[in-house]
Amino acid sequence: QEHAYPADELMPLTCRGRVRGQEPSRGDVDDALGKFSLTLIDTLDTLVVLNKTKEFEEAVKKVIKDVNLDNDIVVSVFETNIRVLGGLLGGHSVAIMLKEKGEYMQWYNGELLQMAKELGYKLLPAFNTTSGLPYPRVNLKFGVRHPEARTGTETDTCTACAGTLILEFAALSRFTGTSIFEEYARKALDFIWEKRQRSSNLVGVTINIHTGDWVRKDSGVGAGIDSYYEYLLKAYVLLGDDSFLERFNTHYDAIMRYISQPPLLLDVHIHKPMLNARTWMDSLLAFFPGLQVLKGDIRPAIETHEMLYQVIKKHNFLPEAFTTDFRVHWAQHPLRPEFAESTYFLYKATGDPYYLEVGKTLIENLNKYARVPCGFAAMKDVRTGSHEDRMDSFFLAEMFKYLYLLFADKEDMIFDIEDYIFTTEAHLLPLWLSTTNQTISKKNTTTEYTELDDSNFDWTCPNTQILFPNDPMFAQSIREPLKNVVDKSCPRGISRAEESLGSGPKPPLRARDFMASNPEHLEILKKMGVSLIHLKDGRVQLVQHAVQAASSLDAEDGLRFMQEMIELSSQQQKEQQLPPRAVQIVSHPFFGRVVLTAGPAQFGMDLSKHKAGTRGFVATIKPYNGCSEITNPEAVKEKIALMQRGQCMFAEKARNIQKAGAIGGIVIDDNEGSSSDTAPLFQMAGDGKNTDDITIPMLFLFNKEGNIILDAIREYEAVEVLLSDKAKDRATIFKGKMIPNYIIDSNLEMESMDQKSSENDSHKQSSEEAASASQDVGAVSEGPEEGESSDATDPESLSPADADSDSISISNQDSSIPGTDEASAPEPACTQGDHQPQEQKTETESNSKVNWDNKVQPMESILADWNEDIEAFEMMEKDEL
Repeated sequence: QEHAYPADELMPLTCRGRVRGQEPSRGDVDDALGKFSLTLIDTLDTLVVLNKTKEFEEAVKKVIKDVNLDNDIVVSVFETNIRVLGGLLGGHSVAIMLKEKGEYMQWYNGELLQMAKELGYKLLPAFNTTSGLPYPRVNLKFGVRHPEARTGTETDTCTACAGTLILEFAALSRFTGTSIFEEYARKALDFIWEKRQRSSNLVGVTINIHTGDWVRKDSGVGAGIDSYYEYLLKAYVLLGDDSFLERFNTHYDAIMRYISQPPLLLDVHIHKPMLNARTWMDSLLAFFPGLQVLKGDIRPAIETHEMLYQVIKKHNFLPEAFTTDFRVHWAQHPLRPEFAESTYFLYKATGDPYYLEVGKTLIENLNKYARVPCGFAAMKDVRTGSHEDRMDSFFLAEMFKYLYLLFADKEDMIFDIEDYIFTTEAHLLPLWLSTTNQTISKKNTTTEYTELDDSNFDWTCPNTQILFPNDPMFAQSIREPLKNVVDKSCPRGISRAEESLGSGPKPPLRARDFMASNPEHLEILKKMGVSLIHLKDGRVQLVQHAVQAASSLDAEDGLRFMQEMIELSSQQQKEQQLPPRAVQIVSHPFFGRVVLTAGPAQFGMDLSKHKAGTRGFVATIKPYNGCSEITNPEAVKEKIALMQRGQCMFAEKARNIQKAGAIGGIVIDDNEGSSSDTAPLFQMAGDGKNTDDITIPMLFLFNKEGNIILDAIREYEAVEVLLSDKAKDRATIFKGKMIPNYIIDSNLEMESMDQKSSENDSHKQSSEEAASASQDVGAVSEGPEEGESSDATDPESLSPADADSDSISISNQDSSIPGTDEASAPEPACTQGDHQPQEQKTETESNSKVNWDNKVQPMESILADWNEDIEAFEMMEKDEL
């Protein structure tokens, strides 16, 4: 009030107000400013939380008297919604609460709500799109696409921008009885849900508001997506609509499956979710532990929060972005409140006084490093302590609120905070809105929701009495292994001689000797900090967390073991490079027109040496997994057997169907929705034994392609296929019989080829070229960013007994522990305080996952296959938060 009113923000270094147009443009950051006294509105309900009721009353009068919402200015729909609309609604919520108490605000007659409704109508033109997703910006006076609006030409918006509306818009509808606001917000959420990537259940960062196409296909829980997930769960809490909880749980399952790599939260690709999309994290993901508390999943919340706290202890503040080995990526810190928010929720859930100490550290750092004569200044560089003349409205709206609530006792509050839900801007909306003016049908059915069998969903309402009945040290026991995770990213090398002097240790386990079925080997892995995880799709994943090793010596051994695995796989990469095969349906009414891309096997008949291929009718075996003696041999004899992937080795399936008299076999992936369109070629490995006894051909089809054959059987019963090294010309198959000349690929998109023979020839030639080019496609189901995919020498040594593939993925979560051999394990250069960001990484220092099934593509092939993803990486690196 003294230095900045009625400006939108205070400039704390120059002690004046920031007025848009009068200061140098800061780009998108200025989209929050609308000449509507942003900071005043954003902090209304904070005053009541801080028990400043007289000041609140004065502030409300100022807003009513001075704020103009009809300015010719272009603002962000997202920021205006969460800060201004949310601020007005939060102010109205606490104003009517105070009025009911009878001492303050007796004059109040819903003026803030009327302003909120006016603003709501000013935001509605942004929703004038076919998809229902809002334009990212709107002119407060002229709307969108008006000649004077200067907006409406945008095509893209972020997922959070379109998905963070439902709380404010629904509250506005419930408060006023005007349903249109809630309807528009629901429509936007529905559209995003329908556009999620169906196989991974993840959403991208940026979406086209007209077509619904994903523009940026990376996915995480930080910038660009964060509050979309938050609002799904909170919409369920506030509105009581089960569909929002179903959607949140579906997304949460995907997040914990792909993005959560405790204590890290790493961005991945929505189409290749096992592929990390970047090697750094942004500070906005610090809200996620708080959301996990609200959801009731406490352990990972504690882990991630502890990791973030250690980064703060190292740099005094959370850098805007930091690498997976905890170096500064973007050095600025605009006084973001998300970490304080998570600290508050963790303290409420656990009652652990540790989180009061965390809060104390935050306050001390703010006072010591950010406080300036006219307020608190954002950090321009956390490494140098330099300031920026900036104090965003969220600092007072959220940071002050959460820190006060962290330390406040119940008697310090003039109202019960448990009666309210926090918006993403920490505005208070009363929970009684769930039963008021229900203008929308409660049952907004979520389509294609699958019941999730997952322990993540055991708890929905965290309560210290239930979660930790006999163990007040619960949170500490989770934090303890992580207490040095940041410092240990650059440890002092300890020689083997220093640690094992006179103990006569056993020689370390070598990768070439490792057998997943050997309990002693698994115990050694555990000691080295290496986890072996059996994935649902049959692969096995090796993950190293050096901080979990029994000692620094064991961590060294673990790193060496992981490096040997990579080297081992590189050797076999050169040895085995099998091209894709084809499954062609040749019976009526397909006549060879359906050609399905199939993965080869490293055993059985080599179709490249049997040019005629193997032709026969297909039959489904019993049991369908093919892991025991076939019980319907009469149906399988002289036919090509269909079976499902899983539960045993591929070679075992082949032996069982060969014994039953089958002339070939097709294994169909049990991973729902998998397709050769989106996944690299899969190659079936042997079982480590001599497979010369298997003489029939075996091919692998992803789920989508396999279902084409299964659907054909259901419709036509007798279905004949040809297994071959590549698709055969129909004239060759049917010896001159006239067949309409179409080709149908595995997408069943029909392309007319009834052209001149020269065109047929050129198509055939290009098909052969494509087949040749695709021979380098590897058998990894998700490849690493750097192309470090590989295979193992001894399939038996790399596959568990109950898996039918030899795919192992390696992830060095803390792989910068130096090895004794400096040539193979260079020590990363760590500088005190990280004054210089260091982006140089060795292959093993990268956090990219190294995955292999049984063959690996060279870098050129990876680049060709993932060209679109690499463009996304480059775009991502250029993006600002």
